Amino acid sequence: MFVRGKILWLRLSRQMLQPRRLAFAEACLIGLVSGLAAVLLGQAVDWAGAWRVHVSYLWPAYLVLPGIGLVGGLLAGWLVERFAPEASGSGMSEVKAVLARVPMPLNLRIALVKLLSATLVLGSGMPLGREGPTVQIGAALANQLSNWVPTSPEHRRQLIAAGAGAGLAAAFNAPIAGVLFVVEELLQDVSGITLGTAILASFIASVISRLYGSHSFDLSQINLVFGHTTFFAQEIPFYLILGGLAGLLGILFNKGVIASLEMNQRLLHLSLPWRIGIVGLVSGIAIALLPVTFRNNAGLREIILMGDAHWLFAAIALLVQFTLILLTYGSGAPGGLLVPTLVLGSALGYLVGTAEQSCLGMSAATTYAHVGMAAFFSAVSKVPITAVIIVFEMTTDFNLVLPLMIVSVVAYLVAEKIDHRSLYDLLLERKGIHIQKEPTTDGLLAQLSAAEVMQRRVETLSSQMSIDEAVQAFSQSHHRNFPILDNGKVVGIITQKDLVTNASQQIKGNTTISDIMTPEPVTVSPTATLAYVLHILNRHNLSCLPVTEGRKLVGIITRSDIIRVEAERLSGQIQAIEPKSAPSYVVYQTRTPATGKGRLLVPLSHPQTAKTLLEMAVAIAKQRNYEIECLQVIIVSPRRIPSETPVDTTKSHRLLEEAILLGQKQRIPIHTQIRVAHNVAEAILETVKERHIDLVLMGWKGTTSTPGRVFSRIVDTIIRQAPCDVVLAKLDDKKAFDRWLLPIAGGPNSRQAIKLLPALSSLSSSPKIKLCQVFQPSNFTPDTRLLEKSLHFLQHRVNGKVLATSVQSNSVSEAVIECAAQDNTDVIILGASRESLLQQAIQGNIPEKIARNSNCTVIMVKT
Repeated sequence: MFVRGKILWLRLSRQMLQPRRLAFAEACLIGLVSGLAAVLLGQAVDWAGAWRVHVSYLWPAYLVLPGIGLVGGLLAGWLVERFAPEASGSGMSEVKAVLARVPMPLNLRIALVKLLSATLVLGSGMPLGREGPTVQIGAALANQLSNWVPTSPEHRRQLIAAGAGAGLAAAFNAPIAGVLFVVEELLQDVSGITLGTAILASFIASVISRLYGSHSFDLSQINLVFGHTTFFAQEIPFYLILGGLAGLLGILFNKGVIASLEMNQRLLHLSLPWRIGIVGLVSGIAIALLPVTFRNNAGLREIILMGDAHWLFAAIALLVQFTLILLTYGSGAPGGLLVPTLVLGSALGYLVGTAEQSCLGMSAATTYAHVGMAAFFSAVSKVPITAVIIVFEMTTDFNLVLPLMIVSVVAYLVAEKIDHRSLYDLLLERKGIHIQKEPTTDGLLAQLSAAEVMQRRVETLSSQMSIDEAVQAFSQSHHRNFPILDNGKVVGIITQKDLVTNASQQIKGNTTISDIMTPEPVTVSPTATLAYVLHILNRHNLSCLPVTEGRKLVGIITRSDIIRVEAERLSGQIQAIEPKSAPSYVVYQTRTPATGKGRLLVPLSHPQTAKTLLEMAVAIAKQRNYEIECLQVIIVSPRRIPSETPVDTTKSHRLLEEAILLGQKQRIPIHTQIRVAHNVAEAILETVKERHIDLVLMGWKGTTSTPGRVFSRIVDTIIRQAPCDVVLAKLDDKKAFDRWLLPIAGGPNSRQAIKLLPALSSLSSSPKIKLCQVFQPSNFTPDTRLLEKSLHFLQHRVNGKVLATSVQSNSVSEAVIECAAQDNTDVIILGASRESLLQQAIQGNIPEKIARNSNCTVIMVKT
């Protein structure tokens, strides 16, 4: 009952904690919190601003406005300098740097300081916007959440981007613009989970803002009062002029912001509170000298958009606001620059619209004021798509879409021609941060898959194994985790902690591993990226993950594997991951139910050897409960593209049909495929990788004419690069399997050959097996304990006669060849490592020499 309850709980928690579901749940929370933070900031700024304007009517404005500006600036500067210097400025560039993996602080402390200081600055009348603070606050809250809930670096970036998008959406009541700004400027990622989290967070934040916010950026009400806009083809030249002027003025604005920051940096004798306080004082004096309409920054924009202003009023607003914005931001005051660009753009557009009215008299100047906001926004931030959408969402006027597109693109192109960097790029470069465009989302971790890094040789335990046997397995291995298999399928995983818990509870009786293992363990697919694998490891606090195809275990991946790959990259051993220029192309394939514990690949090329290789494959598959993958490769010219080259598959089908019939007769699962490729070896290696092959059985003709090759160009490549076992068979014309000779060397490769011999010897009804161990001539009695142990092992597993002999000789290869000739041996089976098959073979050592100089079949097992 306890085990069943544990299984149900694990299933429920795993479903709830699936990365995609959890990401969307986190996005909802981020959107809610970011929206509430934006509402709080907006309400506080509106209340403070209304109070400031009200007081300016009751008392002399030339005293009240400068005084409020001075005090607000001093308090805001003290908060920033004392508690979070990172909260100065807009915050947008800092968020962009964090998303570009630049190590910069972004946490709850910064969010709180930004909220309070921005309220003081904006409420005291300084001409900055609240969209920068809301973006930084949303991103900081999202980053804090990702720190509380461990996650992968890539997932953390997605959450921060979602928080930033939610902050922008809440500030402008524009959810689509929030998403686009993330994609176009901040993260530049259009993956499904990134878009999903950003859309969800922006939508929820915008809903919260619309329900509880001030709607200060909702221009649709203005359109209802003023009427619908118009657009005529004759106006296009004026829109082009507006786009060009916005592009030029946007570049001037960006340069002015940097120049203002440089100028303030020279004032080292002034602390941040005094710099912001003085700017607040100057802003208050300037506003007090202007008409009363200038006392409310939001109201100033609405006056222009309503059409109640004279062109001279718009010109003064453009000049005064342009100057005050540069002075204020240069002081380090916490506030955004996007909203000020909308004010500047509306004033510029109104001036161009007034000129159009006097010349053509078609559209109202307010139409150009709306369009000018997008033009200036696009020129400053280099985000033309976001500029179009944000103004459209604020106005909900479809008639504006075409002029918005014209001016935004023109402004972007003009500004891009002069300087391709956005305002936020310039701000980062001033701090010495240069963000490079990355070809991938997470470097090497996003390029490599689990199949390329995982360990294919996995130590496993049976679900019916006793606890004592499990303890013994752990004591004999350096691993701390073992996947549990049942009929070749992953059913659980057991750790040292499980055994310790079992020992502490003193569970007795017929307890098996299945009673204490973790059922249905967390797994990943072979195609999962290392970034995703790292996310799963962190999410579930694991040290390793089984890699499965369905429920079949194909490998295991650990934190150490990922660390090793990163270390290789840092040391320069991995330069880049480049796809192969011309991969092979599968033109035909058949699949049967995947019921085996592993897969054996048999490349078929010659009809005269195909039948023998298939019989050997069936014998091995029966012993190991493997499936058989039959491959036929058709070679095309390097000048042709495999996927676009027509080929004749008639002969290939005949070979594969024989394999299918043999598999049906022996009840072995047979998969087949025909690949078109430039290179046989590459096609085989691609199949090994894609189909998760455990063993390759290949034929070899026994000679090679390729200089520098041991066996042949194809065979050498497979031996060197295949991550699985390889069995290489040089077949003679007799194709007999009655008399076997197995040289014993004592290494792990010999043991693999011994384990394979019972399966292969079943090809004969009455096999005769001779074990041979070669010793150097000496006066001492040779140690034959290994020979006797091997003899005992085979006598209980082979249905035939097994003999053992020891031979003294100076040459192992000559002794084996002579022994095979004397006994008229049909098959010699050798165990060999990759090095002994290649490096030592070049020097004329054992495997190659025996294979070349023997007249019988030679089977070499590479592990």
